[in-house]
Amino acid sequence: MGRVASSVDNALIESFWSTMQRELLDRSNWASRAQLSSAMFEWIEGFYYPTRRHTALGNLSPVEFERLHIPATTAA
Repeated sequence: MGRVASSVDNALIESFWSTMQRELLDRSNWASRAQLSSAMFEWIEGFYYPTRRHTALGNLSPVEFERLHIPATTAA
């Protein structure tokens, strides 16, 4: 990463927030913060993390990437 406060320092999170805003926040309205919080959690854990492909990971989803790079544990 770059130095603190450099443009490189925030690039990944800015990309994430931009994607979440386009795909979730701009498409709905919520009656409460609890509903919004729940929708954000479901989007991140239900879609973004397990299924969305990321160019930084060679067009694999994070779950697929981890499956390839973390050895499976054997049952004891």
